[in-house]
Amino acid sequence: MRSILGIGGEVTPPYDKILICTPPSVASSFIVAPIDRVFVLAQLLHESQQSIAPIQSIRLRHFSSRSGFATMAHAGTAHKYSKRRIAFEHASPQSPNDAPNTLLWVGGLTDGLLTVPYPSEIAKPLPSNWVIAEVLISSSYKGWGTGSLARDARELGECVSYFKKLRPGKKVVIMGHSTGCQDIMEYLLGKGSEEREALDGVILQGGVSDREAWEDSYKEGEKRKELEEAIKMSKELIDAGKEKEVLSPESNAVLKDMGGPLNAYRAYSLLAKGGDDDYFSSDLSDQHFATTFGKIPKTTPVCFLLGSEDPYVPASIDRAALLQRWTRIIREGGGIVDDEDGGVIPGAHHNLDDDPEEVVQDLVRRVCGFVTGLDSNRTWNSTGSHL
Repeated sequence: MRSILGIGGEVTPPYDKILICTPPSVASSFIVAPIDRVFVLAQLLHESQQSIAPIQSIRLRHFSSRSGFATMAHAGTAHKYSKRRIAFEHASPQSPNDAPNTLLWVGGLTDGLLTVPYPSEIAKPLPSNWVIAEVLISSSYKGWGTGSLARDARELGECVSYFKKLRPGKKVVIMGHSTGCQDIMEYLLGKGSEEREALDGVILQGGVSDREAWEDSYKEGEKRKELEEAIKMSKELIDAGKEKEVLSPESNAVLKDMGGPLNAYRAYSLLAKGGDDDYFSSDLSDQHFATTFGKIPKTTPVCFLLGSEDPYVPASIDRAALLQRWTRIIREGGGIVDDEDGGVIPGAHHNLDDDPEEVVQDLVRRVCGFVTGLDSNRTWNSTGSHL
C-alpha cells in the first residue's frame, strides 16, 4: 500500500486517518491515509495516479483522533464530478430515494471538505428525497488567492451537470456560504451563465461584502493608508498585464492579513469597489443591484440567511433592511424570494461554528423549509409576498 502522506498540504503529528473504500459494485480495495487535514484526501483524489482514479464515486469515512477534535465518522459518497475535483455527499439517515434531489454546498475562502460543521447537521433531517453534498473546487483551501469567481462558476457548472446527468429530472439547489454566495451570483449572472444548467433554487448564507469588511477593519489613519496602498499596488500590476503576479505579504499589512498565496487580480477583486467579488456591498446603488439581483432567473427561487452576529458585517449596516432591499429588487425583476424561511438568524455568527445548538438548528430548519417549499404551494412562491 503506497502512502499519500503530505499530498496537498502540511502534515504534523498526531495524525488523523482517512479510510477510502470503493463502492460495493467495485472490487473491495481501499486506501488508509494518515493525515492532519482532510484536504489531503481531496488532493489525493485530484492529483493521485492511484488505480482508483477512474472510479466516479467512492465511499468515505473520516476518523478523527487528534487531541481537541471530536471523534466522529462521516459516512457518504465522494463523487468525482470532473477529472480533478470531487463532491462529498453525506449519507442520509432517512434512506433517500435512488435518485434524490441534490443540495450542493460550496464554502468560502479557505473552506473545504468538512471545514464548516453545519452541512453535517443539515444532512440529518433533510427530507428523504433530498441529499446534501459538499463541493470541492480549485479555490478550496488555499486555492482562492489565485482563483476567480469565473473559474468557480465554471467548476460548479461541471458539478451541477454531473448531478443532473446522474439524477435525471431531479432538482439541484446550490447553497453558498460566504464567498460561496458570490460563486452563486457568478454562476447565475456571470459570463457563460446562459450556457450553464438552470438551478432549482439557491441559498445564500453569510453573503457579505469582503470590501466593506476590510474597510471596516482598516478604517482609520495608517491602517486605511495600508488598505489604499494594497488596492493601488494591485491595480498597477493589473494595468501592467501582471494580474497573475503573486503579491508579497511582507509588503503590506492588509495583504499579510489576507493570507495567500494571493495574486494581484484576486486582491483587487476582493478589496476594490466594483471588483469582481463586489456583489453584496451595501453602498452599491439600487440601479446597480437591478443589474445583479434584478437579473436572477425567475425560475430560481432565492433564500437569504444572514447571522445577526456575523462579524464581517459592519455594525453600521442594518442587516434586515439590506435583505429587504435585495428581496425587493429581485421581486421587481420578477424573481422569487423565500421570506418565510429566509432572513436574519438570531445569535448566528458567520459559519455558526461554536454557536449554541438552538442557533444551528434554526439554520437547519430554515434550509429544510426552503427545499421542502420548492415542492409545495407556499406563500413565498409568488412575487406578491413580503419580507
